[in-house]
Amino acid sequence: MKNTIKLFAITLFFSFASCKTDKNKDTATAETAETISVTHPLGTAKIVQPPQRVVVLDFAVVETLDELGIKIIGMPKENIPDYLQKYRDDSSITNLGTLKEIDYEKLNELNPDVIFMSGRLQNVYPELNKIAPTVYTEIDYTDYMNSIEENFGIIGEVFGRKDAIDNALNTLKEKIAAVHKQMNDSDQKALVVLHNNGRFSAYGKGSRFGMIHDVLGVKEAVENLEVTRHGQAVSNEFIQEANPDYLYIIDRTAVIDREETNKEAIENRLIQQTNAYKNGKIIYLDAEIWYLSGGGITSINKMIDEIARNL
Repeated sequence: MKNTIKLFAITLFFSFASCKTDKNKDTATAETAETISVTHPLGTAKIVQPPQRVVVLDFAVVETLDELGIKIIGMPKENIPDYLQKYRDDSSITNLGTLKEIDYEKLNELNPDVIFMSGRLQNVYPELNKIAPTVYTEIDYTDYMNSIEENFGIIGEVFGRKDAIDNALNTLKEKIAAVHKQMNDSDQKALVVLHNNGRFSAYGKGSRFGMIHDVLGVKEAVENLEVTRHGQAVSNEFIQEANPDYLYIIDRTAVIDREETNKEAIENRLIQQTNAYKNGKIIYLDAEIWYLSGGGITSINKMIDEIARNL
């Protein structure tokens, strides 16, 4: 009996020692795991390398990671652009709601290593950062390309893909230079407007869609437009008097309400008096790219190609 008790005590001791060793080992692993600190406009994220469980709350980052072949586990799938269709259909990627309203319960359950977010969720950054290290990728529309390079640089650093990011940036710069040169030799001017249920907002340099002027060098039909996220509200008479040679229209109604653009209603008798209408230069930009995403490798390439194609 004494031998039995002694054997039990020895077994219990070694079991306890083994558990303690395993726990110390796990703690040591966590403490010695490589981490990087990523500074962004809202703070600093310390990310364990390499991050495996990646959540993205911004279509621009989704498409950039797609170009790099990096897997994600969760994203908003409402109003997802058609060119990201495969993500909508992938059941292994959790649907986290919309770009503005995230399902926090599902997000918590995913236990992410890192979260990428955009300006639409800026106010809830503290809540997201409590769930996992969160990186805010901001686009400074007054310094568009530099902010794009910074965002791409962060992604390249987090995932160890600097060379691929550099190659993507070089391709973009080559395209931009070609369009810019063409516009330098042209006197034609453009007006960029967002259409929303019969109303228009105009965007100029330094604005949300200002890269057409700031980056690609397309001249403005109207200078010093109000710079706000929602643009400067303008009338049909305003557009007629501006008389742009190019009228770029981003139809928010079509992309949000998922309905076909009503060109007959938009191109009324006042719009028909512009040079843009007379010369067949009313150009409906791909609203999924310009309004829903923009700022990623895929969308910026598509944006530049769309402008170049219609010059």
